[in-house]
Amino acid sequence: MRIAQRLPYLIVIAAALAGCKAQTVADMAPPRATDTAPTPKQTSLVAVPIDADAAALRTALERAVPRTLWTIDRREPKCVPPQGVKVFGKKVKVTPPIACTIVGQVTRGPLRLRGEGQEIVVDVPLNARVSARDVGGVLKGETATGSAMAHARIRVELTPDWRLQGKVRIAYGWTKPPGIDFLGRRITFTDQADAKLKPVVRDVEREVNREIARVDVKRQAADIWRRSFTTLELNRENPPVWMRLTPQRLLYGGYRVDGQRIKLNLALEAMTESFVGERPADPAPTALPRLVHETPRPHLDVFVPVVADYAELEPVILRALVKRSAQPFEVPKVGPVMAKFDKVTVYGAPGGRVAVGVSVEAQPQRIPQGPTHGRIWATAIPVNDPGSAEVRFADLTILGDTDGIGGDLLLKLGQSPGFSTLIASALTQNFTRDVEELEGKIRRAVDQRREGDFEIRTTVTGFETGEIKAYGAGLYLPVRMSGSASIAYRPAR
Repeated sequence: MRIAQRLPYLIVIAAALAGCKAQTVADMAPPRATDTAPTPKQTSLVAVPIDADAAALRTALERAVPRTLWTIDRREPKCVPPQGVKVFGKKVKVTPPIACTIVGQVTRGPLRLRGEGQEIVVDVPLNARVSARDVGGVLKGETATGSAMAHARIRVELTPDWRLQGKVRIAYGWTKPPGIDFLGRRITFTDQADAKLKPVVRDVEREVNREIARVDVKRQAADIWRRSFTTLELNRENPPVWMRLTPQRLLYGGYRVDGQRIKLNLALEAMTESFVGERPADPAPTALPRLVHETPRPHLDVFVPVVADYAELEPVILRALVKRSAQPFEVPKVGPVMAKFDKVTVYGAPGGRVAVGVSVEAQPQRIPQGPTHGRIWATAIPVNDPGSAEVRFADLTILGDTDGIGGDLLLKLGQSPGFSTLIASALTQNFTRDVEELEGKIRRAVDQRREGDFEIRTTVTGFETGEIKAYGAGLYLPVRMSGSASIAYRPAR
């Protein structure tokens, strides 16, 4: 009778033995991935403003522009028109027209330098003093004054071969035209201004070009260009993250005048790459290229990976399994199975998958047989929603490996809903905190630094989470960092 009662169990065990195939860990463990994460390459425009002191222009122009701009000495045939009276209703001339000689000079006051948009404006105060003298003695040295403000407007050009050139135009207007009021007539003396100011313009333009030629923009640009072939530290450790700059072009978008300084609007177009681990070698500098006239829109664009070491996932998964092992797993066609877990291995597998190996001791509660030992292997693909740092695992596949008669048992255990759901849940990670920590580190690292005679400023305005990928070295969650950066020439004094 006892034999009859035990027969169903013996049949199950025999069937298991008949279908079992001895396997080793090496047979079933997925191969390890050896691929490395790609180095994302982006194009950034780094502002590289160059300043030129315009104050020296005022000193040079003071030398170039004489105090007395021109003198006046001309004969006026009708300073005083003929005078007459009416006789029998007709006008009769009593006196002939009175001629006179007009003499005087136009002088300038101290020059004032200011900026107005993209023009350097030199204000030139003009003062005129004239007198009228006649032969007949009618005019007794009548004298008049007038004033004007001339503006020398200077536009600076930067040529493709890095030379500064200036072009000058004069604009002026008399606030009080110099002249004489005599017997109801206004005699003015401004008709000579245009002709007299032409040589002044030539002198101003000559001095402007002589002075701005002393500003060695090419040397500053060459220094910035050469030093920009560099690697900047974004995160010191856990893990070390680097950004490498490889300049491509220099763009020039004009200039503006700020006070007495000319600020040239330059931008460095560079390829930006990010690296995790050891500091990469700096790229080899190239010769300073010709200037490109193009309106630059400085922006910083670089992918910074958040890296998760696979070893960090192992204790998380083991804790979840140990906690769950207090309750039996319901395995289809086998019934409740008690399982113990004591080792978890996680690494990258080919095809962008993550491999998880779990050492198991399984004991079916309905089969009077010793426990089955072995390893259950699972592979899954990490996925995340666009812009999200929460990572889950999809397409979970279970493999098995045992030390004997229960090979199918471990496969069934691994494929049971309770186990596979537990593994997927334990793998799920939220990297939001890691992204926020890295963001804070990067902001502090790149905010402002000094490299020799150059001051580097970086402003990070945004972090955008990309698509997570599994590689041989770990899980890579790319974070796109955007903002602006500038490199200013600030030689130590």
